Amino acid sequence: MVFSKSKIDKAGVALSKGAHLNEIELIQMEDVFDEYRKAHLQPLSETTLDIQRLLMDYGDSYYIAQRLKRKPQILRKLRRLSVRLTQLQDIGGCRIIVKNNGDVDRISEYLKAKAKASSVFDILQTTDYRERGRDDTGYRSLHFILQREGCKLELQIRSRMQHYWAESIERTSVIYGYHLKEKEGSPEVISYFKALSDVFYEMEAGREPSAEHKIEIDNLRYKCEGIMSASDRYKVFDSFVNEDVIKTLIEKEARNTRGLNNWILVFDWNTGSFVSWDIVDRGSDGAVRKYIEYENMYQSDDGYEVVLIGSSDVSTVRKTHSHYFGIETYDKILDSIDGHIIGFTRKIDIDIGARQILTCMHRKHFWGKKTASEDTLKNHFCKEVITFDSSLASLLSKGLVIKSAKSSGYSLNVRNKAEIEQHL
Repeated sequence: MVFSKSKIDKAGVALSKGAHLNEIELIQMEDVFDEYRKAHLQPLSETTLDIQRLLMDYGDSYYIAQRLKRKPQILRKLRRLSVRLTQLQDIGGCRIIVKNNGDVDRISEYLKAKAKASSVFDILQTTDYRERGRDDTGYRSLHFILQREGCKLELQIRSRMQHYWAESIERTSVIYGYHLKEKEGSPEVISYFKALSDVFYEMEAGREPSAEHKIEIDNLRYKCEGIMSASDRYKVFDSFVNEDVIKTLIEKEARNTRGLNNWILVFDWNTGSFVSWDIVDRGSDGAVRKYIEYENMYQSDDGYEVVLIGSSDVSTVRKTHSHYFGIETYDKILDSIDGHIIGFTRKIDIDIGARQILTCMHRKHFWGKKTASEDTLKNHFCKEVITFDSSLASLLSKGLVIKSAKSSGYSLNVRNKAEIEQHL
């Protein structure tokens, strides 16, 4: 289905600003919007696969994945920037992550030469946000605007440290309840991430951050913790998502081994856990139809995030979209800076499923001799815990839950009462 630019832009205005006349027109505008977004998926997938092919002889490691921009993000951007829907250049986006800033230059030059020789897509524009940062949030990356089949697509190339920063601010945004990259929320929280980005840039340039700069970040961090914990939107500082999610995705991928697979992940930021994850059609029609179905089912206003990610190796999603899985520390690239300034002080070393089990057992007073069978916990009290088996195993290994030799039931370990209550 092909629509005129004016029709597409009218749909963008109607949905972002509520400028529809009646319910029938709203439905029509939704259809126009969905069709326009869907038109980006096929050229995006072909471009991602072509980039992988062009980089076949690159000779160094990188991670690559793609995503179709989420509807709430698009509508917020239309409101914030007062641009037309057809002017957006990042509805379809691809992300490459390499080891360091020097590798960003190396892989980009290699890719530009290969793309020019192959003519599979055109590079319309290059914007380098690495030296100064894109804005006063401190975002840094190298961006290309590509064109394929009349669609404009965005390619981001980041170092691991730049990616660490970007994923950290994303995760903090949903925890805090404000879109920090869009400059919402407290100026102190935004200043913290700007200062952190500046320090990372100095480190990647081979310069040791000054003691004054480190102290500045530390002071900002403490202020941010207070601001976030006092926020009426505040949820939790940190959470850790079980690795069994990736194991399940890899098992599903093993049954669909050829080419690039599309995945839909549904994440609930109220609990820090995945609601659903599944492989969907490779074709754009089926994939986007399922995407829209999930977006309608899990509303962003209720704290859900639905994302459509494409990858030929799902294990890379753990790297390219790490804010869903628990931010990695990347110790090797951060070992020249004091570790305590990197993130907020509260750390949780158990997964969200384990915390749900602890909460349930604590509420039911399963301490010491009062036990619950595995069947009772799994199929009754904790039936919403989708990673129950591995989460319970981790609690046993940490000594937070013990198994009775007599009844084979489970209870909280009284000896570790203080640690259990700290987790809760």
